[in-house]
Parts: sequence; structure tokens; C-alpha cells
Amino acid sequence: MKKYTIDNLDCPMCAAKIEEGIKNLSCVKDAKVVFATKTLFIDTDNISKVQKEIKKIEKDVVINEKKVESEFNVKNELILLFVLLIAFGVGIYLLHNVTTFPYSYSGFAMLLLVYFTAGKDVIIKSVKNIIRGKIFDENFLMTFATMAAWGIKSYEEAVGVMIFYRAGEFFQDFAVHKSRRSIKSLLEIRPDYAVVLRDNKEITLHPENISVGEVILVKAGEKIALDGKIIEGKTTLDTRALTGEAVPRGAEAGDSVLSGMVNLTGIIKIQVEKSFAESSASKILDMVENAAANKAKTENFITKFAGYYTPIVFLIALLIAVVPPLLNMGSFNEWLYRALVALVVSCPCALIISVPLGYFGGIGGASKKGILVKGANYLEALSNVSAIAFDKTGTLTKGVFKVTDIVPAGRYSKEEIIKYAAMAESRSNHPIAKSIVDFAGVSDFQLKDYEEISGRGIRVSIEDKEIMIGNDSLLHFAEIKHNKEVCNILGSVAHIVIDKEYAGYIIISDELKDDTVEAIKELNNMGIKNLTVLTGDNKYATETILKNTNIKEYYHDLLPSEKAEKFKEFSDKYKGSGSTVFVGDGINDAPVLALADVGISMGAAGSDAAIETADVVIMNDSLMKIAQAVKVAKRTKTIIWQNVIFALSIKALFIILGLFGIASMWEAVFGDVGVALLALLNSMRALK
Repeated sequence: MKKYTIDNLDCPMCAAKIEEGIKNLSCVKDAKVVFATKTLFIDTDNISKVQKEIKKIEKDVVINEKKVESEFNVKNELILLFVLLIAFGVGIYLLHNVTTFPYSYSGFAMLLLVYFTAGKDVIIKSVKNIIRGKIFDENFLMTFATMAAWGIKSYEEAVGVMIFYRAGEFFQDFAVHKSRRSIKSLLEIRPDYAVVLRDNKEITLHPENISVGEVILVKAGEKIALDGKIIEGKTTLDTRALTGEAVPRGAEAGDSVLSGMVNLTGIIKIQVEKSFAESSASKILDMVENAAANKAKTENFITKFAGYYTPIVFLIALLIAVVPPLLNMGSFNEWLYRALVALVVSCPCALIISVPLGYFGGIGGASKKGILVKGANYLEALSNVSAIAFDKTGTLTKGVFKVTDIVPAGRYSKEEIIKYAAMAESRSNHPIAKSIVDFAGVSDFQLKDYEEISGRGIRVSIEDKEIMIGNDSLLHFAEIKHNKEVCNILGSVAHIVIDKEYAGYIIISDELKDDTVEAIKELNNMGIKNLTVLTGDNKYATETILKNTNIKEYYHDLLPSEKAEKFKEFSDKYKGSGSTVFVGDGINDAPVLALADVGISMGAAGSDAAIETADVVIMNDSLMKIAQAVKVAKRTKTIIWQNVIFALSIKALFIILGLFGIASMWEAVFGDVGVALLALLNSMRALK
């Protein structure tokens, strides 16, 4: 779907109506309007027709194809409110102190002018909605209530309510604007420029204009503009914007660096490895900004609830106005006034604004900690996790393997075995393959007929020899004669076959990450005890690694397809009790990540496929971030339900107070606006 900024969208109910309206167009396959970010996500081949439909629903709302957000004009609105308040005071004075005809009507006229100036937008929107058959919204409630107040000669209150409603809308819009700015400030990692070296000259360009392979120069205090590798220099990097880690880390020639990191000390030269569009900073921004399009169930429920809530409140107000006078319990004017109090306080804006902003704040807060959540729906799912399955290598373990032994099993020497094994594995990104290549240190060779045998290993031609390397299932798959004892070797083992002859094996060792044990303990303490491991490694290696982790359930020797099957069995076992999560990092984990309610990729070292498929990306590979992500999700959900319960309780209280004649329309409008502002402020706590 394409993404557009929407200008002049200042009402959450309007956003819901626009989304509903454009979804009904035949040229629109799907559409989502996100009030929190003033963004339209849409799949259509006729954007002009969509714009026309939006104009019918909300005249002033326009699609901004330049994607530049319009400024919120605080000064002009404050000046207008100040003038309206002065005119309101003058009108009240004239109304009560000038009695000579025709001047006695000057106060009434002044109040009428102030009323229509303050409520022009609300009244016009209400009339347009009535013409379209869409009666029940906050504009209708406010227009009906204030005009009815005019009818029972409560002039000051009719005008005062409209002025203070407008003031409340202003402060509400201002709070939304500030919250958007606060969230976006967390994501200000996209660099504005980069210094590229061309023909021994330093040229300052936008990062989009720099190609892969070019060299950029980054001085102390500057942001790294593009992903790449340091080829010259030594420095210290601030990685907080990407990983959430406050402690700077050192970097030198040969180290990979990511866009969005800040160079703190030395001058470094970086060879660009990814284009700007594919850089870490761009991907992070896209992930977080697009996350708002994936709405949580709570968000969708509140939007639907508001559609029923408003007409129900209007019906209650109508009953309050009509039934008691019919039962001789008081005058019609008295009960109509009480009904108007109920109408004024009942606007659902506090609910509709605070819920999406709460989730957006939670996503922003998570990104600040180096946890990228791709949607409010995934954040909501994380708040109710019942079971987690982990990949082993590179997820629970460091994935930094070392060759610890080379065992020949025939006429080939250790040197020949490691040489051919390294050549065969040179194209693979698997940690075991890298450890073999690093140990051998081979170079300058050519591979022919390279073939990956899924879940088993590699077959390739080198120096006119056919080389196969992989696990013991490869030996059976290729029908290679071998001693059955080599299939029971303990640990991570790579078997080598040269020209259909079993040559021997290489033993490789791995170890747990430093925070794995602590992270598992933290998850257990949070009540998440249904944990399992799905790995392609053998039983002994898996048991050895897991013995100190308190994870009792595991499945070993799994092919990628078998991993997916096992995860489905695991997920079905806990279906109904909460969300199931899979945590992985490799390309072979992508199918399982897609199956999970929430797929978490260890992003810093993870493959592009795993990151693209995952719903949550951990930027620094720390397992403790999983517990942090769950905590952020639970806290966000708590904040959102605080808003819902608080808003409904206060509104119910004011309706009851109005029913008994205790609350006035003045207090009702303060109650409505105050609830909205407090809910907004509470939502912003999710950012922290």
C-alpha cells in the first residue's frame, strides 16, 4: 500500500468516517487512516477519486502527495480564542445591563455572533453529516445541545459551551501535535547529508545520491549516513538510536557500521555496502512509521464502540428530556437542560484519540529501547504471551563457532579436509561455515556446480573434485559409506565427503550468549514458563547448551520444514491461552517467524529475510530485550485500559450528576475536554 500524509485531519471520528467511506469505493482494495500520524495507507489506482470522496466526507481534509506535514498554527488560534472571550464578556454585560430598545438586543446579537464564530466548523460539519444521513457524531451532539440551550434561553451557557468546546479542541489538537512530535523525535536518526570522497575531493551530498561501493568520510559528531564497513580510522560510536544501548562502543577498520549511529571521536572512512533506501536508518523509520497502519483489536473495537455509543447517549438524553416531564416530575425546560448536560459530556473523542496514540507511544517507546514493533496488533499480542519457541544457534547462543578438532577417516590429511571444507563453505553465511572458513584462511579458488541440499549441507566441485559437507543426514541422503559411529559424535559436527568417499569430520563449538540465562529467568518470573527450543543441531549439542537455562523442552535435528511443523504443534498446544512467539535469526527461520502470532528476529545479526518476515526486530541481539518488549506491551495495554475506564467513568458520573441537576453545561464541557486531555497525557506515558 502507498502512504500519504493527510492535511487538516483534526478529529479522530473524522478519520474513522473517512476510512469507512473510501473503503467502499470500487477503486480501493484496502485503506487505513491513522489519526495519530495523520497518515493514509491505501491500495488504489485512482487517488484523485479517493480525494473527491474525502472532500465529500470532510471538506477541508486533503491528501498531501508531497508527504510534508502542515504546521499546527498555535498563534492564530490563541488570538481568535482571546478575541472570542473578550466579545463573550462584552455580550454578557450588554445583555444584562442595556435595557433600552433597540440597544437591549445588542447583547443578544453579540452573543449570537460569538456563538457562530466559535462554532462555525462544528455547525457546518453537523449539517453536512445530517444531509449525508450520518447524524450521530460529536459535531451533532454539540450543535444540538447548544442550539437547544438557545431555545430554553440559556444564552450564556450555549455560547460559553461552544467557546470552551473550541478551546478544548484546540488544546486537544495541540496535545496530539506535541505527542506526534515527541514520537517523531525518537526517530530522528535519518541523516540529512553525507560527505563522499570522489577524485580525492570531499563532496557533500544527500545520502540518496551515493552509490554502493563509494567511500564516505564521517567526522566526530556526525551521523553515519549509510551502512558499510570502516576501511580507515578508529572511533567510538553512539548506537542508542538503533539499539537503545547507552554505552558507546569502539569501532575500527574492518568493523561494520550502520546508518543512524553517531561518530563520537575519530575520523573514519566507510565503504558503502547498502543504498540509502536499504540502509538501517531508512528501514527503521519505515517500520515504525508504518506500524500505525496495523491496528490493534482494542483500537478497532473502540472505533466500532463509538459508532454505537453516540446514538445510545443521544437516546438516553432524549429520555431524560421527555419522560420526567410526562410523569409530572418537573418542567420540560428543567429536564431538557439536564439532558443537554448529558449530551455535552458524552463526546467519545477521549477514547478514540487516546487508544491509537497510546499504542503509537508504546511503539515509539519500544523503538527507543532498540525494539522495533511493526504494528499495534503485535504490541497487543505481546501483552498476552503464553508460550515462546526459540531457535538455538545465533539466538540463544552467540553463534560464534570455533573449530576445535579435525578428525580424518581415510586417506585425506587434516590440512586437506579443512581446506576443501572451507572452500565449499565459502559462499555460506551460516555461523558454522564462517568458523571453518576463518580457521582455514583459504582464498583464490573457484567453485563449480554449487548446490545447497536443504537441511543437510552443500555439494560443490572444486579442483575437479566433488566435495560434500554437512550433517550426518547428508551421508545417508547421498548414500556415502561410513562408519555408523560417526553419526553419534557429540557436539556440532560437519562431515566431509570427497569424490563420494567419506574423508572425516570437523567438530565446532558454540556457547550461550551472556544474557541468555538471565533472560529466560526473567521470562519465567513474568509468568511465561512454556518455553521450547527448535534446532537443526544434534541432541547432544542441544542438551549441552540448554543444561543451565531451565528450558526443559526441545526438538533437535530439525529440517526447516520440520521446524515449521513442530512450531505449529507447539502453538496449537497453547492455543486459546494467549499468544505464541517464535524467536529466530537465520533465513531458515523465516517460515516459522511467519507462522507465529508474533515473530521476533534478532535483527543486528539476523538475515534480511528474517527481519522482513518478523513482526518484532531486536536491534542488538540481546535476549533481555524480549522481556523488555513484553513489559512495554503490558504497560501500554494497562495505560490504554486506564484511559477507557477513566473516560467512561467520568462521562457516566457527569450524566448522573446532570440527571439530578447537580452538574451544569459549563461543568459538562470542562469534564469532556478535561477527560480528553488527561487521557492524552496518560497515553504519552507509553513513550517512556
